[in-house]
Amino acid sequence: MASSEHEGRLGEEFFTPGTSSFTEFMAAHRPALLPTRRPLPDGVRAAPDRFPHGTTVLALTYRDGVLIAGDRRATMGNLIAQRDLEKVHPADDYTAVAFAGTVGLALDMVKLYQVELKHFEKIEGIPMTLKAKATRLAGMIRQNLGQAMQGLAVVPLLVGYDFGAPEGARGRIFDFEVVGGPYEKYDFHAEGSGSPYARGALKKLYRPGMSRREAALTALQALYDAADDDSATGGPDINRRIFPIVSVITEDGFERLPESETEELSREIVEQRRSRPDGPNATP
Repeated sequence: MASSEHEGRLGEEFFTPGTSSFTEFMAAHRPALLPTRRPLPDGVRAAPDRFPHGTTVLALTYRDGVLIAGDRRATMGNLIAQRDLEKVHPADDYTAVAFAGTVGLALDMVKLYQVELKHFEKIEGIPMTLKAKATRLAGMIRQNLGQAMQGLAVVPLLVGYDFGAPEGARGRIFDFEVVGGPYEKYDFHAEGSGSPYARGALKKLYRPGMSRREAALTALQALYDAADDDSATGGPDINRRIFPIVSVITEDGFERLPESETEELSREIVEQRRSRPDGPNATP
């Protein structure tokens, strides 16, 4: 088989100075490889429920930083498509992203975002600021607008520990809409079909200065309430030992709570709900 003398060599674009954005580089030179540029199959506009969707995710700040959590269920119409989906992912050492929406597109977007942050740091020699990370993710969401308008939306939740925040080093939360725009949320926020119930629980239980354990219990209580009223949100599955994913970001970086810890806290909540099905009251 004849082969070109250039076979296996990088193209000229790889040696030409340009943007520090990996996504912009791909859009200019290999746009077909971007998940937001792929053509949709026929019939997607009429039947978005043929594709797995994930909910619910939430975040809250606490004494040492910020916590982010998500249930494990993905649904496809009236079916449970997956029971152990992971919706919370580290983006880099001090940033994490969770998602609600179309699972396949969301996972591709998370992977692309992780590469985007690494690429910027290698090119520029410094990490992005947290606000810049939120702006960059907003641009990626905006590129998915065409698919979102056909029912294949991805709505992420971004959290990070910001050493350069004007008020001092702290955890911060950013929410997005399908057209991009990042919005900072204070104290707590939730996304997904179960988010109204989760936010109601967070509004009732949240208080500033909580310990990590208190923050984790608050997040798990909120996810329990969401699962109690939203069929697309999965509660703790004691029999299968499937529990929500809970992660924290502090000045020491990203940490996913061990499954043994989330299981212990989840079992504690389930036991409490035997006598109080509606959950705890707000702390005076």
